[in-house]
Amino acid sequence: MSMNIAASMVSPLASGPLTPFPSGGDAAESSGGFGDVLKNAINQVQGLQGSADQQVNTLLSGGNADMSKVMISVEKADVAFQLMMQVRNKIVSAYQDIEKMQF
Repeated sequence: MSMNIAASMVSPLASGPLTPFPSGGDAAESSGGFGDVLKNAINQVQGLQGSADQQVNTLLSGGNADMSKVMISVEKADVAFQLMMQVRNKIVSAYQDIEKMQF
């Protein structure tokens, strides 16, 4: 699963799409490399989790928060986190496959 496909799967749920390539180009041109793409995606996931935490705290403190919006925010953060975990698993798996190769 490519990063573009993975990002498009999350974008309908996220407040902003998880776009690994902001300008639509490849990673080397737009953000400086694969590491920067991963950092950007992790920062976006952290932002979603922070937003969900803030909304849950507002709801628990008796503030003016809509339960459905809070639940949607929590689900957005959960889906984004699950996606990042799957990407991490694929990266680890690819690294282990490369490590097993003999040259």
